[in-house]
Amino acid sequence: MKPVVALITAREARGLDEDLPPLEAAMHAAGLETRVVDWDDPDVRWASFDLALLRSTWDYTDRLREFLAWADSAGSVTTLLNTPQVVRWNTDKHYLAELARAGVPVVPSTFIEPGENAERALSAFLERHSSAEFVVKPSVGAGSRDTQRHLRAQLAPAVAQAQRLLDAKRSVLLQPYLERVDTDGETALMFFAGRFSHAIRKGPLLPPGSSASPAIGLFAPEKITPRDPGADELRVAGQALAALPFAAPLYARIDLIRDAAGAPTLLELELTEPSLFFAHSSGSAERFAAAVVEVATS
Repeated sequence: MKPVVALITAREARGLDEDLPPLEAAMHAAGLETRVVDWDDPDVRWASFDLALLRSTWDYTDRLREFLAWADSAGSVTTLLNTPQVVRWNTDKHYLAELARAGVPVVPSTFIEPGENAERALSAFLERHSSAEFVVKPSVGAGSRDTQRHLRAQLAPAVAQAQRLLDAKRSVLLQPYLERVDTDGETALMFFAGRFSHAIRKGPLLPPGSSASPAIGLFAPEKITPRDPGADELRVAGQALAALPFAAPLYARIDLIRDAAGAPTLLELELTEPSLFFAHSSGSAERFAAAVVEVATS
């Protein structure tokens, strides 16, 4: 009997996940049966699956507590990947501070917590960083939603954005805007079971002088092209994986941007529901399916 794998999405993401068609084809060719299901569908019997694979649960940021409770519940009756432990750690960007303490080169990150003074925290952040621009984003967020780029000379809009997030009981992440992203873009490196698969270039998402989030719906439109990562980027990605407080997960996407000196730094580590950009690397869906088979048949 073929192992049955749930490919987990969300109602709002139906038809938007470009990874699903090639992944389904690759998994079927590898001898797996698949079923696309919504994570919050009350009629799904998670115990009926040999494996449940998180793919495009892109609405979780607005329902984090409910999503984490669901992950714990589903993970108690089937093999959920990535695991509930990984998901709980990765869905809040406070993990960046943990990785920085472990020596991973991370884009400088400062957090403002609900109850703190937004203007005072922003002023202190700008005293420490000389960048002409900076980014304000929620610590729990995805797809560049609620993320904005600000000029240090115009503090009021940034204070207003941070205060809105804090008033909603959301922690705020501040980062200097690294200008090399405008020319170099981001490098996203995909790893399956700890092994490098492929990489892509993501064009800059935040236009100069933007006063609003670039996201439309669940995520911001992205310009994606294949990229061969540099040896220094592969080295930083390896550092990030080695610093995780758990074994390398089934899938990981490591997003890097270069600082003013040209050194790669970690922007985000995507271990919950990342796009894996199979269309931009021949054989990548098959490599991922092979990693899934290893788990499903072990």
